[in-house]
Order: sequence, then structure tokens, then C-alpha cells
Amino acid sequence: MFNAALFKQQTIGVLGLGKSGLAVAKLLASKGFSVLISESATVPPEKMPALPAGISVETGGHTERLFACGCWIKSPGISPRHEVLVQARQRGIRVYSELEAALSFLPPQVRIFAVTGTNGKTTTTALLGKILSQAARGTSRRVHVCGNIGSPVSLAVGQVQSGDDMVIEVSSYQLEDSTYFHPKYACVLNITPDHLEHHGGMENYIRAKAAIFRYQTADDLLVLNGADPLCAQLAAEAPSRVAAFSTQPKHLLKTDVFFDGDEMIFSEGDALRPPHLSGLHNVENAMAAALMALAAGVPAATVQQSFDTFSALEHRIEPFAVYNGVTYINDSKATNLDSTITALKSFEGEKNIWLILGGRDKGASYEVLLPYLQKTCKHVLTIGEAMDKIERELNGYPVVRCDTLARAVEVAMQGAVSGDKVLLSPACASFDQFTSFEDRGRQFKQLVCARIPV
Repeated sequence: MFNAALFKQQTIGVLGLGKSGLAVAKLLASKGFSVLISESATVPPEKMPALPAGISVETGGHTERLFACGCWIKSPGISPRHEVLVQARQRGIRVYSELEAALSFLPPQVRIFAVTGTNGKTTTTALLGKILSQAARGTSRRVHVCGNIGSPVSLAVGQVQSGDDMVIEVSSYQLEDSTYFHPKYACVLNITPDHLEHHGGMENYIRAKAAIFRYQTADDLLVLNGADPLCAQLAAEAPSRVAAFSTQPKHLLKTDVFFDGDEMIFSEGDALRPPHLSGLHNVENAMAAALMALAAGVPAATVQQSFDTFSALEHRIEPFAVYNGVTYINDSKATNLDSTITALKSFEGEKNIWLILGGRDKGASYEVLLPYLQKTCKHVLTIGEAMDKIERELNGYPVVRCDTLARAVEVAMQGAVSGDKVLLSPACASFDQFTSFEDRGRQFKQLVCARIPV
């Protein structure tokens, strides 16, 4: 557990000058700590952010100044096998996550709701935040939605007051670095292969996800996907009360809510209509959010009101344009194979998809896409670093090599006919050609819209 008082007379090292690194450095400085931010990349002076007193920075590599710090706080994207972290372990330096360090400054009586899973985290977090915000209207309680959804936990902590709620989207990267994390309400939506190159294999990835409930107690709640085999295995390890959801006729855990094709039926007697979002996966996201909210005392009518007014998030199976009868859909958040499969399953029934696939590979085999491509796709257009691997692992399935997103958009818009759908659902990370999945999605939308006459 991160105990800030132990390091009051020492400098705290922060690894990385990114969003979370800057946020935790500023939080620590505001609490009176001396901070050194250590960034491996060279940062030109004109791009250096303005920093408050108490924070110093080194860029272009990690020096002995960093190793002289009392402890380190690590940005989540840095691999645990990075040379500097190996050296830290050898020297006995304690390394904490930004998540854990930030939460150590929380005031009392703050309820923490934490959401993780390979897919659906952001939608579920946003939906739960909306439900809790609706329930808090007319009260002094405030709801803070943060974490992997886009706003670092450190940024939110400075605004949290006693009695507030925090809804945190938690990634496996954040969880693997946290030696202690105790949410009152936790959820694991699903577990499928992802980030294997970072974690060093599936076993480590599962272990990271399980950290979300490791320090819960019998008074806490863990929501699990009862039809997911890996989630079901975790139930036996949970020290907390388990509630399960399932949209499937066969499930591995006793479920507290199921879907009858129209409504979500809860074991306590409530029946709720899911939000107006495409795909069975979004019914599962809604089930998870509802189980957590209902357990926290939110009335079912408030949950339903939030469902009825919730709309799709940007970059998540987001239709954004129709031109000459062709629909253009931005699913740039699909950074792994299971996300792309989920998107394709949302469009089963007509073989009318022009799928843009590719980017930076994450270690899994693209062969699993074949049954879904054969059912839904007219053409597969490949881009980015993973093109060769995709073509090889699709075992002869015809692809059009486009290299860039701009070329893929050009090919699709020239060839698609009325009734077709052009879907960016890359199954890869974005960092070969873009700064983030958001950047990739927005560029896709700009490229399409620039070719549509006003």
C-alpha cells in the first residue's frame, strides 16, 4: 500500500511525462511533496508543459537522480520488463501505480466503483456514472468518472469530497502495478486475450484483472460475467459477494440477471429495458452497470431513466455518416480481436461490410476472425504494421493491402454501393501511425467527411 507519509522527507520519482504522470506529479506537489518526473524520450523545451513549484524534470533518459528517489510512481503504459524497472527491483526501490498513489489521498466515506474487462469497460463506466449522477441529483453527493476512460484518477482526487462516489475504469496495466486496491463495488466484464506482449502471457493478464477484487471483503460486491469461462473461474477466488450476469442460455455461474430478448430480468424482481445501443455486448454492459447501481441503493426507476437517455460513445461502433446509401462506422476503440468480433457480430445477417483492419500487432492470431469475416464482409482492407501478419494468418482470405487509413478510405468509398457499411474496427493498437485510438478514429471521420460533398 502506498503510504505517502513514509516519503515526506524524500523526493518521489514519477516515470513518464504523459497524462497520468503529469497528473500524479501535480497532485503530489499540491500535497507538499518534492517530485522528479523522469522521461526516457527527449522533449524539446517548447513542448515542455508548465509545472508548479516542487516538480523537477529530466528527459532523454533516466539518471541516478531517479534512483535516489524514495519511491517511484509508474505510468501504466511502461512495460514491467522495461530495463529501468528491472534495475529498480534489483535495488529494492518500491514502485507504485498512479491509481494507488492517487487513491491514498482520498477523504473518508468515498464509495469506489471499479470496472475492468477486456472489452466494454468505457461504455459500462460511462453508463454507471450516468446512473449514479442521476441518483445523486438534489443531494450533496458528487460523482467523479475517471481512470482509463480518459481522465487520470489523480486529476479527480483533488476534487473529491467526503461522501462522493468515484467510478473508475481500470485497465490491466493499472491493476498489475497496484499493490493494494479496494473498491467497494467491482466488475470484471469479460476476459479474452489482449495486451499479451505487455503482460508476458495470458496467465499474467488474468492475474492483473483479478487484482480488482483481491482486497475486497465480504461486505463488498464483485460483478462477473457468468457465461465467460475465465470470469467464472475467478469467482472461487473472490473474498466478496459475487453477482453474475449473462445473456447466454448456458452459463457457468448462478446468474442474478438474464436477458429474455426484450428485458433484463433481475432475481430481485426488477425488469429493465436495456439502453438503445446495438449489440448483445451492450446488454451485458448495461447488466453489469445495473447490478452495481442497484446494490448501491439506486432505485430501479432511476436506472431505467438513465438507460433510456444514454447514447453511444465516440469510437465505439459509432455510425457517423451516410453517403450514397453507404453507412460509415467508427469503431477505432476496437484495439483487440475480441472487440472486432463483437462489432462484426453486431452486423450479422447481411454480407455488406468493408472492414478496415490493422495497426500495431498485439500478439494474438487473426485466424479467429475468419468465421466472422466470411459471414459479414465484402472486403477486408488492411493498414499499418500488422498487414503482413494479418494476410498470413487469414490463410488466403482475400485482402486489399492499403497501408494507410487514407488509402483504405479512398478504396472503400470508390467501391461501396448503397446498403454497404464501411467499418473501421482495426483489432490492433494505433501507435504505428497515430497517437491514440481517438486520433485514429477522428482522422477516419475527417477523411470520410472530406470526401462527401457539402
